Amino acid sequence: MTELALKIANDARSLGIEKGDTLLVHSSLRSLGGAKAEEVIEGLLYALGEEGTLVFPTLSYMNCNPSKPFFDYHETQSNVGYLPEYFRTQVEGVVRSICPTHSCAALGKNAEYITSGHKDDKTPCGKNSPFYRVMELGGKILFLGCGMNCNTSMHAVEELSEPDYLFGDDCVYEITDKDGIKYKSVCRAHGFKGVSQCYYRLADLLDETELSVGNILKAECQLVKAKPMWEKADKKYREDQHWFIDFA
Repeated sequence: MTELALKIANDARSLGIEKGDTLLVHSSLRSLGGAKAEEVIEGLLYALGEEGTLVFPTLSYMNCNPSKPFFDYHETQSNVGYLPEYFRTQVEGVVRSICPTHSCAALGKNAEYITSGHKDDKTPCGKNSPFYRVMELGGKILFLGCGMNCNTSMHAVEELSEPDYLFGDDCVYEITDKDGIKYKSVCRAHGFKGVSQCYYRLADLLDETELSVGNILKAECQLVKAKPMWEKADKKYREDQHWFIDFA
């Protein structure tokens, strides 16, 4: 392990990441100030230990959508940064969920469970999705230098109450799974037409036991406990379905 990877592990633990955690990471590699992707992954895995699970969103909505309705487990690239794609393609043992637009990749104790059910959902972030299962397992969400607005788990919370801006049309996708088997699947698209997401407002709802703030190397980070985030966000959606958006 390099000194930088060990520093990443120590910073992660200072932020509140513990051995055995299930950790979903949104990330900006550039924000760390020069760390290599392999050092980031190594450091986070070391912080989590052998009983932990590391999860990255491998969202592909720019590469798989109604105009290009083809998803391949191996070949469809993520469009949410370098670290998720490095993790998905270069780290041995990583498994990916099957969803045309909102897949996740995972490694560790709970990786198979977290990724295995997503193919059964007919919406991007349903109750079989990795986002739901990370919460169900009492996991944490790390925003690694990217801010809290890229919080995909909030789409899963939105799916509980279905605010009026959330869903678009159904789309039929051609799926190629891990074993090369092809089949068709219907998935309802998220809409968000005419609105901008304001998930950073979560910071106003969470207390110091649910949200911690600090640095990993040079990256400003937020660490959120998933269960209280879900509970408080869902309550807020039911009080005001537009609280987490602005109209364009």
